[in-house]
Amino acid sequence: MLAKRLDAGLEILDGVFPKEVRGRLLKYLALIGKWNQVYNLTAVRDPEMMLVRHLFDSLAVLPHVAGPRVADVGSGAGLPGIPLALARPDWQVTLIESSHKKTVFLRQMLIELELGNAEVTMGRVEASRAGKGYDTVISRAFSDLCDFIRLAGHLVAENGRMVAMKGIYPHEELAQIPASFVVENVFPITVPGLDAERHLVMIHPAPAATGKHDEAK
Repeated sequence: MLAKRLDAGLEILDGVFPKEVRGRLLKYLALIGKWNQVYNLTAVRDPEMMLVRHLFDSLAVLPHVAGPRVADVGSGAGLPGIPLALARPDWQVTLIESSHKKTVFLRQMLIELELGNAEVTMGRVEASRAGKGYDTVISRAFSDLCDFIRLAGHLVAENGRMVAMKGIYPHEELAQIPASFVVENVFPITVPGLDAERHLVMIHPAPAATGKHDEAK
């Protein structure tokens, strides 16, 4: 039954998911349920609700995420990072998480799911380093856009973007975005089986030239 619901949801999402990937997505869901009994990874316990609120919610953002370097900030149980890594083996996904017990879970997931294109970084996001930066820095863990930018903005590549997964349209949060970042787009997304609002907020660093132009004035 769960496999059929997965297939139906993926068809709605209009993604190409090989049979092997579908099997690993279901395995991941089962492992969350198993580890949840001890590690309290998520408040969602029902497998069918986990399918909707975790897998479909994560995979619905796939068309709007640019690779190949992706960072999932505050990954928790690996959402949305692990589903994205499973769906796009050509990407390299970094799961950033500060909780020790959750990083133990995440590392075990990479082993059991044979995810060679993902890695786990334990520590606070503001202390994380990204080299040249990530093409996409995504999170659904931050309740506030300003905190997301303040703590994780340094991880974004020069031409990269930040993607915040939100519920209702975040009017008040958008009004507080610092001048160092620009809101590129805010739009609703559809999550199969979910009767609730979902929005994506796309943000990118403000061009350096803008600041210089303003100073010249």
